[in-house]
Amino acid sequence: MVGSSVNARVAAQLAEGIYYKEFLPRSPLETLKACFRGSRAQRARRHNDALQEAGFSAPNNIAWGKLPGGREYLFSTAVAGKGVTSWLREELAMRQEQSPSLRWALLGALGTFVGRLHAAGFIHGDLRTSNVLAVLDGETFHFALIDNERNVQSQPAAGRSLMRNLMQLNMLPAADLSNTDRMRFFRQWRKQMPHYTEAESKLLAIESYRWAMRRLRKKGKA
Repeated sequence: MVGSSVNARVAAQLAEGIYYKEFLPRSPLETLKACFRGSRAQRARRHNDALQEAGFSAPNNIAWGKLPGGREYLFSTAVAGKGVTSWLREELAMRQEQSPSLRWALLGALGTFVGRLHAAGFIHGDLRTSNVLAVLDGETFHFALIDNERNVQSQPAAGRSLMRNLMQLNMLPAADLSNTDRMRFFRQWRKQMPHYTEAESKLLAIESYRWAMRRLRKKGKA
């Protein structure tokens, strides 16, 4: 079993590289919404495929179906890499001889990746750093996205939704992510979003950071 939200049950068979996710009913309203936009399992499959078609790494859908009580399940492939949270807290500490240059490379590459994602019109439903997997190939970082059932795609992506994604990425205390780290990420993100003016980009950076800090303080983590 793998830790997950109260709305899902997740298990992994790592030797085979397979994940099982069972989507638990949240409310009667969810059943009604599914009639118009598809169930959570259907959306997960659809968004995994959409990301791959656009050139982004995401799990491959293997098999899916329905279970009694309104539940659904999805089998998908495991994606290579560890969450960015793990990289910041553990992996970089184990590679001290390469730090801080490796840290800078990670954050810069992450900014470019998320900027490309947003420029393509994708908004991730929960862009916390644990949902972005990173793998180091030589000196280059590659990324993949998991938990994609709540993604949205529109062109251009709505500013408020962009800010929410940036806020989610900022939801780490200073011990994990310094202000310099955050700016390194954001400068690379900004290069992928040239249609935003300097003033608009600065506003997104400041407000997403403030939003994240308010949430962290509320949780007692700031």
